[in-house]
Amino acid sequence: MTKDVLVSISGKHIDIMNDPAEGYETGDDAIEVVTPADYYCRNGKHYIIYDEVFEGTAGTVKNKIKITGTDMVEIMKSGLTSSHMIFEKNKKNLTYYKTPYGQMLVGVNTKKMEISVEDDKIGVLVDYELDVNHEPLADCKIKMSIMPKESAEWIKGASPEYVS
Repeated sequence: MTKDVLVSISGKHIDIMNDPAEGYETGDDAIEVVTPADYYCRNGKHYIIYDEVFEGTAGTVKNKIKITGTDMVEIMKSGLTSSHMIFEKNKKNLTYYKTPYGQMLVGVNTKKMEISVEDDKIGVLVDYELDVNHEPLADCKIKMSIMPKESAEWIKGASPEYVS
């Protein structure tokens, strides 16, 4: 794969229902980001690096995604926010997520992970449970598709293909 890639990342959070009698509702927040990134492979590990800009703020967040084999994905953020989230099959990992408003202890319990690496495309699917300060918060999914800029026709209207 070339150094210049496009990465599509979509995430979905479904809030865990606490107690309907108390008025809690489930939520369904889905987001998708498509952005240019740098890609390299070193010692069998795949790295994707890109900057994230937030509307209304002066700072940016540098993101690094590290894919190791078929059972580990790390997402490292630094800048306006910072964290080092580790997703490993059938394992719970804890990290501190720092924001301009303070930091939270975040737990990610990876329930399912699929990674597909081809010459011209990498696909990642991660299903995980998210908790904050040891309180269950949401069931989440992350889908990623990484491909060379010149072969990313799906940006022009078609949906990216993911690992199924």
